[in-house]
Amino acid sequence: MGTFVTLGGETQESFLNIEPIDLTYTGLKKGCMAGEVAVVTGSASNVGLGYVRALAWAGAKVVIADLNEEAGAEAERVINLESGPDCALFVKTNVTLQEDIDNLAEKAFAKFGKVDLLLNNAMNMRLNGPILSSPVSDLEQSFAISGKGVMMAIKAFVPAMIERGHGVVTYSATQFHYMPPMVGGSMYTAGKASATSLIMSLANEVKGKGVYVFCLTPAGIGRPDFSKFPPLKPGEKRRMFGMPGFEGMIPPEAGGAGMVYSLLHAEQLHGSGILINDALIAMDFPFPKPESVNRMKGRRLTDMELTMTFCYMGKGFDE
Repeated sequence: MGTFVTLGGETQESFLNIEPIDLTYTGLKKGCMAGEVAVVTGSASNVGLGYVRALAWAGAKVVIADLNEEAGAEAERVINLESGPDCALFVKTNVTLQEDIDNLAEKAFAKFGKVDLLLNNAMNMRLNGPILSSPVSDLEQSFAISGKGVMMAIKAFVPAMIERGHGVVTYSATQFHYMPPMVGGSMYTAGKASATSLIMSLANEVKGKGVYVFCLTPAGIGRPDFSKFPPLKPGEKRRMFGMPGFEGMIPPEAGGAGMVYSLLHAEQLHGSGILINDALIAMDFPFPKPESVNRMKGRRLTDMELTMTFCYMGKGFDE
């Protein structure tokens, strides 16, 4: 069982795989997102849940859009206890269905009156197979969630942002093609690449309109639930995947802190794609293992280079 602590100090249990959240140690100020309303898709667990909990802690109102009704309702309950009543709303949402996106928008506007932040995070990790052995239906579903779902959400929320001259749109991106030993398989990355292209195109479409658009890749964020792992054999040790700066994976709460920092600097990031570790380094996050953090900076692609990335990948005719 996970645990969380309410503002009154009372400890309660939840079946969500979470830890107590207090982001003051990261340098973020309580209330730094006050007045903002965020819609976050795929936010009833893992990375997305870290985003909505961090945003609510920072003072934003949050709309939890997810297919998992039980986890979504529990996420709403947890956030309203730890960050204040009526700051979270769960709306069961299948992002591939227009009627669900319409319902999400209707309920978000009815509850909070506006939406300032759209965080597109929904994806199905099971759509992760190779091209030659996957059914075409897997690719269709990957595109439906990432490409179609992101476009429908943009059309539901961005026009009002442009009208008010205020808003941020972001997407949880990944690598744009499968390459061992990366985690995402061909079906997964194909869908993600389609949405990333949409997001980068949107960044150019809304220039000068007060709406800022960027991609953030939440690589390595997660909290394994070891109760669901096979039991260890006598003398066997659990092999842990370690992200730079951390003892294992990046906790979802820390990932949420990186997202909040990025949203606060959305104007600077407009038209960019960054890794979660870029955000954590920029905010001077207190890494538990700072000696393992790679702080080297590579050259950023220009906007024109970005549009031609597919033309310049690989060896080409070079000897």
